[in-house]
Amino acid sequence: MDLAKELNFAPKDIQHIHIMGVCGTGMAALAGMLKRSGYEISGSDKAVYPPMSLFLEEMQIAVHDGYGAQNLEPRPDLVIVGNVITRKNPEAIALSKTSIPYLSFPQALAHFFIKERTSLVVTGTHGKTTTSSLLASCLNRAELDPTFMIGGIVREFEANFRLGKGAHFVSEGDEYDTAFFDKESKFLHYRPDIAIITSVEFDHADIFADLDAIKRSFKKFVSLLPEDGLIIAHLDDPNVVEVVKDAPCEVQGYGQSSKLEWVLKNVQASGGMTSFTAMHEGKKWAELTVRLPGRHNCLNALAVAAVMHRIGVTPDVIGKGLSLFGGIKRRQEVRGIVNGVTVIDDFAHHPTAVKETVQALKNAYAEQRLITVFEPRTNSSRRAIFQQDYIPCFDASDLTFIREPLPLDTVPAEDLFSASRLAGDINKRGRHAVSCPDTDTILAKLQQILKPQDVVAILSNGAFDDIHNRLLKQLKGSLEN
Repeated sequence: MDLAKELNFAPKDIQHIHIMGVCGTGMAALAGMLKRSGYEISGSDKAVYPPMSLFLEEMQIAVHDGYGAQNLEPRPDLVIVGNVITRKNPEAIALSKTSIPYLSFPQALAHFFIKERTSLVVTGTHGKTTTSSLLASCLNRAELDPTFMIGGIVREFEANFRLGKGAHFVSEGDEYDTAFFDKESKFLHYRPDIAIITSVEFDHADIFADLDAIKRSFKKFVSLLPEDGLIIAHLDDPNVVEVVKDAPCEVQGYGQSSKLEWVLKNVQASGGMTSFTAMHEGKKWAELTVRLPGRHNCLNALAVAAVMHRIGVTPDVIGKGLSLFGGIKRRQEVRGIVNGVTVIDDFAHHPTAVKETVQALKNAYAEQRLITVFEPRTNSSRRAIFQQDYIPCFDASDLTFIREPLPLDTVPAEDLFSASRLAGDINKRGRHAVSCPDTDTILAKLQQILKPQDVVAILSNGAFDDIHNRLLKQLKGSLEN
């Protein structure tokens, strides 16, 4: 089954929009933005439950539980097809038998919200959510009233989207594929005027065959920049150097190499804050501070400062915006402190992100024992692709628990990631790691060993069986006993 290509457009007169896969984080945000823009919105999904079901209900968006032809009645003027929808989906099959126009999620975002604004796209293998959130927050603090769509809940707004009246749209440029009818990367739809590229590494093994395939997609993205555009590129990364070498616009490099336009120096952490010196064109530009641990977050902030400088915001205003940034849910987020034990939630799953996160947390809590709990959950991390790469990532952790992932049915056993093998390799390095078959086992072991002043960092890109709340409840129970 294929959707007719000639129907892949937005008609002129639109009142009712139907969204397939509406309960996804991005899709629900898009539904909310469209609703607030005055459109009648309906949606469908196979898993309608909190918190998205409550959010959509509050927005007065009707949601059909399950997919089917009946959801296309009354006939909408436009259907937005989410990435979760396959060509075998019964509602997609029903859509193919109609003459209803349709768009993908990124096409819709571009058509309704980006095209009339200056598009600021943050992309790269790592740091997209943090960097785009920092940028949106700084724009807001500078009273530029931005619109944004981001993959995490920004504390300042308690949302992952915002409809502003200003000239700028901030998007998190995802390299993952667009839809079943469009296998190109999402970020190719975002019409970039200014872009940040934080890093380029191999990831998304279910989509990309190898690193070269990822580089090709990033090169396509770079080619979209207009001649008067700007790319702020992390040129300490040789892969980023490669993808921007033929850019049609100005490229400004940032990093730690003294030859770059924007240079990070003098990183210092104290009291939950990280300060650094920003050098511009060889001269000291500003002393900046962020409420985030780690050198990598200082680099993210430096990239944001470079974009804000291009827009015309002064260093003082930029510095204030960065220092007031309140963080993002699931990015080094302290979920609670009970009985002296600090429980932190983080989204890290790629080896580079895991290593940077663990080291940053160890630096931030240098006098405390750091216990890391890691769940390999992505299609890439559950393969053996990163088996060796993960070994040094936990060097800064005093103790690491690794959950055995659910196997991928389509991948041969010999090509699957092994938590027990990783734990063994970490122990051979003189560090301490334990593999566990499930979440219950991890919680039981944590109950036996945790003591006041310990820091537990839980790394997963999923819900991880609600381990964070279960651990906090477990700690409260120990305190009461």
